[in-house]
Amino acid sequence: MTLAECLDGERFWSDLQEQAKIGALAPRGLRRLALDDNDNRARRWMIEQGRVLGCQAYHDAMGNIFLRREGREPSLAPLLIGSHLDSQPCAGSYDGTLGVVAGLAVLRTLQERGIEHARPVEVVAWTNEEGARFAPGASGSSWFAGQRDVTSIITACDDDGIRFSDALKRCLAMLEETESTTFRPEPYVPHAFLELHIEQGPVLESLGVPVCAVSDIQGVNWYEIEVSGQANHAGTTPEAARRDAFMGAHALIGALKEVVAQHDDQVRFTIGKFTVAPGSTNTIPQRASFTIDLRHPSQAVLDELDAAFHELAEHHWSGCSASLKVASRVAPVAFDPTLVELADSAVKQYCSSAPQLVSGAFHDAIHLARVCPTAMLFTPCRAGISHHPDEDIERAEAELAVRALVSTVENVLLNVQLTG
Repeated sequence: MTLAECLDGERFWSDLQEQAKIGALAPRGLRRLALDDNDNRARRWMIEQGRVLGCQAYHDAMGNIFLRREGREPSLAPLLIGSHLDSQPCAGSYDGTLGVVAGLAVLRTLQERGIEHARPVEVVAWTNEEGARFAPGASGSSWFAGQRDVTSIITACDDDGIRFSDALKRCLAMLEETESTTFRPEPYVPHAFLELHIEQGPVLESLGVPVCAVSDIQGVNWYEIEVSGQANHAGTTPEAARRDAFMGAHALIGALKEVVAQHDDQVRFTIGKFTVAPGSTNTIPQRASFTIDLRHPSQAVLDELDAAFHELAEHHWSGCSASLKVASRVAPVAFDPTLVELADSAVKQYCSSAPQLVSGAFHDAIHLARVCPTAMLFTPCRAGISHHPDEDIERAEAELAVRALVSTVENVLLNVQLTG
């Protein structure tokens, strides 16, 4: 019997459903925003599971949680596995959480089979991957990988004016009170990083494929745009005299969409937030603000669109001025070819027709890839739905994906090209 065949699928699925209760919405779905009470409860749950498995739990200055299964040579860099536990405001139960629970299943399989390995194996839950409460996202992984400094992260505020730094202090205080976790202040360079995630798209389901390796992640730029006009009475101000910020934003968005349409259909352009002020039915808006999420696999395309967006923001729209701020830029990444092939080899044991996909969604792995060999595995989500309570997965497919992850871990621990 192979190590992957020793996976306790029943326990894996039970853990996944148990995690889904933390921050559960009625009748279904999840709300577990970064560093809120539910997110912190999920951290405590993870630490408790690690204690039962005999692992040492660590946390760092960004609230990232690590469970460590020691190796014969503790000085070796650990193999790192994981994802995140935070969610969107009205989300499904598997985005991120699947990868953390799958990592626990790997540790349990190694423990129950009494497997000895030279290097340590650690499972991580990264802080604020989603960016739904504190933008931009992937705070924990980007800091760990040296891609963002502490100040740029902790000064962010949520919609209620709560600073990231204050929410983080509450989280760290909770962790310090947890006897079974130890503070590890500095990041380290892992031997490699693996992340299992739902696809968040329809491709695998349409192909009837339960799991695949991921070769790349497309890049993403986040923008914040504000259009400024003049508030005035809605009933007395003639059209020619209006400086309507909403209409200015409408015109600008149309121009932005025209620029996007000049490129291939791999461009992803999303306006996720839109607000007007003063927000009165009979008052012309003085200010309109909106965000843009822009994605593409090519850095050249992102750069070209970035220049066009900046140029358009310098114009006046319906008599209104506009300003554009870049909230975040993350370049596209190609994962380590050797690690991708190891993952693909493990996948092919279960599905010979599995493709290698490029991820359209943003993941913590995009930052880890800057510092160590990194790869991902995808499993389908029903109808490609994610960031919504209807997000769902098939148990049989998820179990098979975790078995492929276990096989990949075994391949990595034995592979001389990576152990060097």
